[in-house]
Amino acid sequence: MSVMTYLGAIGAAQREAMEADERVIIMGEDVEANVYGTTGGGKSRSSEGDFLQMFGKKRIRNTPISEEGIVGAAAGAAMTGLRPIVDLSYSSFLYMAMDQFVNQVAKNRYMFGGQASMPVVFRSAMFYGLNTGAHHSDRPYPMFMNVPGLKIIAPASPSDAKGLLRAAIDSDDPVLTFEAVLLWGLKEEVDDNEYRIPLGKARTVREGTDVTIVAISGSVPEAILAAQDLEDEGVSVEIIDPRTLVPLDTRAILESTAKTGRLVIAEPAHRTCGAAAEISALVAEEIFDALRAPIVRVTAPDMQIPFSPSLEKQMYPTRATIGDAVRRVLDSAPQRLAAEISR
Repeated sequence: MSVMTYLGAIGAAQREAMEADERVIIMGEDVEANVYGTTGGGKSRSSEGDFLQMFGKKRIRNTPISEEGIVGAAAGAAMTGLRPIVDLSYSSFLYMAMDQFVNQVAKNRYMFGGQASMPVVFRSAMFYGLNTGAHHSDRPYPMFMNVPGLKIIAPASPSDAKGLLRAAIDSDDPVLTFEAVLLWGLKEEVDDNEYRIPLGKARTVREGTDVTIVAISGSVPEAILAAQDLEDEGVSVEIIDPRTLVPLDTRAILESTAKTGRLVIAEPAHRTCGAAAEISALVAEEIFDALRAPIVRVTAPDMQIPFSPSLEKQMYPTRATIGDAVRRVLDSAPQRLAAEISR
């Protein structure tokens, strides 16, 4: 075991994959000189070494600044035998390649009747909470959850970042990974050996009996802090981190919610049509009778991200807002809600 940052764990996963399989390449804008060292060149903050020196320009491919061209080239490379890892930098940049993502990357395995696979990983970073303005702060994973054919991961810890990325690289289907930049510096002990976390397997971060919190991406550390506060108040909180959003580990979410009877969902994306909305619908459809209180979502509001630090700070789930949501759930009952609606 070694102490690694989230970013360093990504670097370790990529290095292992490239050493194990010469078909694995890294491509993207300016990856030869990437300052983080996880997508090609530079000195890695995890001391993984200089990727460019280790693997050469044949496997570390700088690309033009054209997201549509990058994604299209990666799709072609994947269909003809390579296993690309593509760095698209800001997740907001994925929009420029929507045609390639939706009509080529997601559909081609189906359109070719399974005769061609699409083993490609697209990395993108969600720079929300860092005052980068509306054009650079999006958390667009819910939009891609609506595209059949794509797998989607959102690791919330260094160990998960390494294990999920290795599994993604091994997959013959396209995988989009969304990294919360606020987690990049998070440190923990990570297994130095190769390991993989199966896609579609949630993690029980913390066991509890009174209420379930399903927390996504950067909301996981905030949920942990909220649970610690609530423990001091005598409240036992269970935290589920889906880790993979497509496929979603529905069993883990349903079993936990059925056990506690109460559900709070925390995610940094917008409220409408988000992952929290999908999970709410799932629970309501499958185990409505097990609920002892209404489901509560803690999300970003449906508005553009302000540049102002003081305003943006209020946008996303926090220790305080998650804790308040749990208290509301514990203090509510379906009968009281029905009475309020009737008024």
